[in-house]
Amino acid sequence: MLKLLKRLPAITPETPDEALVRRAQGGESAAFKALFERHVVAVRRFLRDLLRTPDAADDATQETFARAHAQLVKLPDHDRFKAWVLGIARNVAFEAMRVRRHDALDEDDDALPVAVIPSPDPEGLLLDAELEKHFAHALGTLSETRRAALLMRLDHGLAYEDIAQAFGWTLPTVKNEIHRARLKLRVALLPHLKGERP
Repeated sequence: MLKLLKRLPAITPETPDEALVRRAQGGESAAFKALFERHVVAVRRFLRDLLRTPDAADDATQETFARAHAQLVKLPDHDRFKAWVLGIARNVAFEAMRVRRHDALDEDDDALPVAVIPSPDPEGLLLDAELEKHFAHALGTLSETRRAALLMRLDHGLAYEDIAQAFGWTLPTVKNEIHRARLKLRVALLPHLKGERP
């Protein structure tokens, strides 16, 4: 067994997910560790956007990768690890939201992070922060599933097919949900982008 492991090529940043998944399915812990290190930041960001608090995102990230490790042998498409693990993260987040609603905890709409490129001047920074707040609020008004689908597409760059796989939806359903989410955001943000006040 040790001789067999020594013959495997070294894991590098260029090693594709597909090869890492195959090796991890074969029991190589270093391969799963490489998958974890490659995708943990994106998974945590996705979970924080859904759950809106860093602590909840940290817990959900750990749960996501624990489930991914336990279920890795069931992954049929070795080249779609990112879509698959984000699908697991979505389920973990929705379970956490159900528990939170059950416990009647309030959510803080202002805690949703949104990446904004800061302007070099103080006035620009103020405008960016205000727009970020409006965007976070508008994103928070979307249903959980629409918000998750939109974030998978915009923030993580997943193809519609990968999102369909992660949600168990048809391709037209994915396109429709993302289109409706974009329209709702556009309507909510239009007055702020024009410099108007609602």
